[in-house]
This record gives sequence, structure tokens and C-alpha cells, in this order.
Amino acid sequence: MSGRDWPVIGPAERLALNRMGSFDWDLQSGIFELDRAGMAVFDLGPGEYDGRPESLSSRVPPEERLRLDAAVDQAIESGRSSYGAYFQVRRRNGIRQWTHARGRILRDAQGNPYRVVGIVRNASTELTEFTVISPLEAGRQRMTAMVQSTTEALSKAVTVDDVTAVLTGTSGLERFGADGLALALVDGSALKIIAMSGTSMEVLADLKLNRLDESLPLAEAVLTQQPRFVTSLSDLAGRFPKLAPYVRRLGLDAAAFLPLVAQARPIGGLALFYRGRTSFPAEDRALCLGLAGIVAQSLQRAILFDQEREFATSLQASMLPRHIPEFAGAEIAVRYHAAWSGREVGGDWYDVIALPRGRVGIVVGDVQGHDTHAAAIMGQLRIALRAYAAEGHDPSTVLARASRFLAELDTERFATCTYAQVDLESGGVRAVRAGHLGPLIRHTDGRVGWPNLRGGLPLGLATVFEDEEFPESRLDLVPGESLILCTDGLVEEPGLDITAGMDALADAVRTGPAEGGALADHLSDRLWQRWGTGDDVALLVLRRAPDPGTHRAPRIHQYVHQADPEGLAEARTALRHALEDWGLEALADDVELAAGELLVNVLLHTEGGAVLTLEVLPEPVRRVRLWVKDRSSVRPRRRSPGEAATSGRGLLMIDAVAARWGVEPRGEGKAVWCEFVPPDAGFGG
Repeated sequence: MSGRDWPVIGPAERLALNRMGSFDWDLQSGIFELDRAGMAVFDLGPGEYDGRPESLSSRVPPEERLRLDAAVDQAIESGRSSYGAYFQVRRRNGIRQWTHARGRILRDAQGNPYRVVGIVRNASTELTEFTVISPLEAGRQRMTAMVQSTTEALSKAVTVDDVTAVLTGTSGLERFGADGLALALVDGSALKIIAMSGTSMEVLADLKLNRLDESLPLAEAVLTQQPRFVTSLSDLAGRFPKLAPYVRRLGLDAAAFLPLVAQARPIGGLALFYRGRTSFPAEDRALCLGLAGIVAQSLQRAILFDQEREFATSLQASMLPRHIPEFAGAEIAVRYHAAWSGREVGGDWYDVIALPRGRVGIVVGDVQGHDTHAAAIMGQLRIALRAYAAEGHDPSTVLARASRFLAELDTERFATCTYAQVDLESGGVRAVRAGHLGPLIRHTDGRVGWPNLRGGLPLGLATVFEDEEFPESRLDLVPGESLILCTDGLVEEPGLDITAGMDALADAVRTGPAEGGALADHLSDRLWQRWGTGDDVALLVLRRAPDPGTHRAPRIHQYVHQADPEGLAEARTALRHALEDWGLEALADDVELAAGELLVNVLLHTEGGAVLTLEVLPEPVRRVRLWVKDRSSVRPRRRSPGEAATSGRGLLMIDAVAARWGVEPRGEGKAVWCEFVPPDAGFGG
């Protein structure tokens, strides 16, 4: 091929052939454009970069980006027209690649920078060659790698426990090139060792807590804020007699005792122990001091986080009820998990309120926001809602007044909640919700369901928009069933629709234990750890006490929901199984028939479900009584249907199969009952 036939190679191709790429950085918009060769330098494929500098964080470690940003900022502030910097890129296979960037800074007429254009190139070859002929640079790169790996590991540490886990974990000693490690914190006038790592370090267990004086080398380093490097622990024992009994048992030779200083204040000390070491060259001393500085900064940040965390959780705890009252006929369990992040305390709350006429009020809610202001508002709102409920108001009025109270606080925050009044004697539940997740019911057979509760606007907003309507829903809780209320932190997972979390909650309730406290623990531990959102979680479980009757007079209860197409079949199956267990299977057909007629009447002609009870009455003669309770006060009446009629024969059929039947008023509704006598028993009534 002659020269004139060669393909034309443009500037972009020339750069790419030399492992270079170009960039164009708009300082006003922040857009950082890379050409294809530039993306290759950063080991980025198509679709992996969106033009934002922060999107390069997957390739540029934090400490490298800080160094690069510092070089750019210095050039801009000093008025220079260009800059150059070496930094490392972490490729997708984990290997670090030396990279070089050179940019030209464009300025407007007033000298203000508005654009940077330049090149980036893979510089790994030239730096590798340079370190071969420069041992000093090789040592610097080793130090840099150790500092970088430690910084990267500690960057994810949030609490003091996280920091100690990094230092004592599987790579902790390797990271420091040591054979033993002890980390201590200043605790008043004492120095407390909080973590140790190494095969022989357990011999120092007696020295975990000591006065902060000069009786031990680590304490001396902390007091004087000066490091001590020793190549003979035996010689050190003469200066510190308190350490002498432990030196031989340690089996180590050299040590570095490093003060941990943050903002000119000693916060602790780090002791590194070595086997077979005879010297500490200047670069090794510098490395130890650099590592100590990184650890000190991480510890200071972690200590501050732990203090703020303790403050936040203490504040939240002071706003929640200290004690949950006990009620005959119910198990009530509450659980609360605070948010993970520092002062990000939330406004989630729960409450249990003793009400007149043997009822109990339960509420779970959430004030908007994750800060101390949200917690303070929550405390005020919880007390106000408790007061309105204790006055005996119906649930709708309680929420309407609570909404007015929140609006009058002159805050921009709103709140969501679900509030229910439970009659433990009858099992009736009157529930309302204000923009909140509704309750979940676990039935006695393990089935779960989300009742359809019509909701109103969140508290506060309802008053602002003059819509304080909170429709009340009526539910029934039979003995042995549980009502579960929670805040959205228990069902929300980042990136997923809330219905996925609701399904997970329902599955956890279905497979969990029946007892209230055990179920609360099961849900709290399993789901809160699963989602890991860091959000607050409030959980309340109310289980109506089971009512199995006695051995001579057993009893079962079941709720049949109006909108549950499987409810009738499940109720008939439950009746038959109970009668078989009681040795009364001869009555199963008649009882099923009567139950079906009574349940169909309720589901067709009333606006709610039905509570079915089957019990054995031993006196004066052993017999079975079936109860079907509903919320309608209309009494059933006999009719005389014609031959072609398709309805109206229910009571006639009950007359035919039951020994007797009747109707009793029950609170806001009625109960229809009928009795059945086994074939081998006479009836004396």
C-alpha cells in the first residue's frame, strides 16, 4: 500500500492509538464530556457514563478524586492557564491504573474560568518503569497503597464498632503490616482498650482499662501526643515496669505506640506490634503516623455519630409511651426501631389507650420528616390524640380534632396515622385512617388479610383543605385473631413498589408465631433487617385472647368477611373439623346447612361480615349451639314462599334441622342462634 492510499487518521484516532482520550468540562453546568478513547482510559463502556463528574466515582477512589480536585482548584485560584496531575483509576477487575490528566483552563474577559479542555491518558507504563529505577518512588507507592486501602476501608465505617471491625478484621493486620494491634480510647481520666487483634494479644486483657498516666507506653504517647517506636520490647520493660510481666508472653519484638489526635485533642491510641523487626526507617515512621491520622479522623467521626445517635434515640424514646397497659382479654406488643443515621430521628409513634366501657384504643402514626423537629411534633400530637380518645369520642372525631390540633401548631409538617377502638368483650373494631397504611388481620387459621379501610387526608392537611372527614370502618376480631398496625418503614424497600413490602409483611405474619409478643419480634427482626432502609419503624400487634372453651365445653370462633368469596366454604370446613374433633360428626351435615343459611342471610342482607361461633353446652344435656352475629338490628322473620320462590326458606330449613333457635340483641347488632342435639341424647329444654 502506498502512502497516498493510507487511511486518514484524525486527531481522535491519534490520541486513541497513544492510549489517550480527551475531555471537555463545562464549569457552569458541571457537564464533563469524555470521548470514546477517554472513556476507555477510565475503563467505561457505552451507557456507563452520563456526563456528570460524580459518576466517575466508581472508577476514581475518593482520596484520588480529592487530590485531583485540589490540583484543579489550585490552578484555577492561582490564575494559571493549565494544570497536570497523576492519579489512580480503579479498573473493573480491581487493578489500580496510574492515569495522567492535563487540562487547559479557558477564562472570559474578566478572568473567570468557564471551561476546561484537555486529555487523559493511561500512565501506568511510565510510572512502573520509573519505580524500577527509583527505589524511593517504589517506597512512596507502597505507602500510598497502604494509606489508600486503609482510607477506603474506613470511609465506610460509621460507628466506633465499624472502625474497630475494619482494624481487627481479616485484612486489618495485613493493611498495617503488623503482627498485633491494640486500639484504645480516652475515657475521662482512663485509657480503655476497645479492640485487639493478633494471636498473642489476649495476654494484655488485664490492661484493658488503665489510668491515663505514664505507666504504660501507649498512655504516655497519648498524654504527650508523641509517638514512640521501639525495636526491643524487653528493653522497654525497664522503663515501664507495669508492662514487664506481659512482654515475654507476647512473643513480639518491636512496637509503634501512636497517639490518635483529632483537632489537636488526643482521643485515643494505636499500638502496632511486630515480630522480628529491627528498625523503623523514616518512611515507615511517616507511614505509621499517616495511618494513625486516618484512624483518628475516622474515630472522631464515629464517636460524634454514636453521640448523636444516642441523643436522637434518647429523645425519641422520651416521646414514646414508657409503659403499655395490660388488658384482660388481649395481648398487646409494640416494637420500635430508630433510624440509623445520626440525628435522623423520625416522627413515628405508637400508643395504647384505655377507653371507657372496657375498650382499648390503639394508634400507629408518622409525622413528616426525619429530624428532632419531627420528633417534638410527634410528642405533642401523641399526647393530644390520647387526650381526645380518652374523652370517649368516636374514632372519626378523635382524628378530626387531632388534625385541627396539628394545624394550629403553625408548622408545615403533616402526619399520617391509623387509629382503632377495640371492644375486647365483643371483638368489634371501629377503625379510621388518615393517609396511612391500613391494618392487617391474622385469622385463627393463619390466613391474613388487609381490610378495606376508606381513608381521609393526613392530619394537618385535612384541616388546611377543610376536609376533616375520616370514614369509619367496622371490623370484627374473633378470639385468637391479631390486628397488626405499622408505619411504612416496615414495608418500604428502596427501588421497589410498596406492594412488594406489603406482600412480604403479609407472608411474614402468615408464617410467624401466633402469640402477640413473639409475632412482633418475628416481624420486627425479619423485615426491618431485610429492608435496611434506615427509616424509623413503629409496630403494634394486638391479639385478642384465644377462647378454646374447656375440655367439656369446647368452642371455636371464625369471622366471615363480606367480600371474601372463600369465606363460606372455609367456615363450613372449620365447623366440620371441629365437630369431628369433639366426637360429634353426626351433627356435621345439619350444622353446616344451618350455618350456610344464616351466613348467606347476613352477607346478602346486611352491610358487613358475620362472626360465627360454635360451642358445646354440656348442661342440662350435651348439645351444640351455633351463633351467627352481625351488625344489623333487623330480626329474621318467617315467610311462606310459594312453590316457585327461590328464597324465603331459610328459617324453615333451620326449623327442620335444629332442636330450637332464637335471636338475641348484641350491642349494635344481633345474634341468631340454634341448637343441635346428638342422636343419642335426649333434650330436656
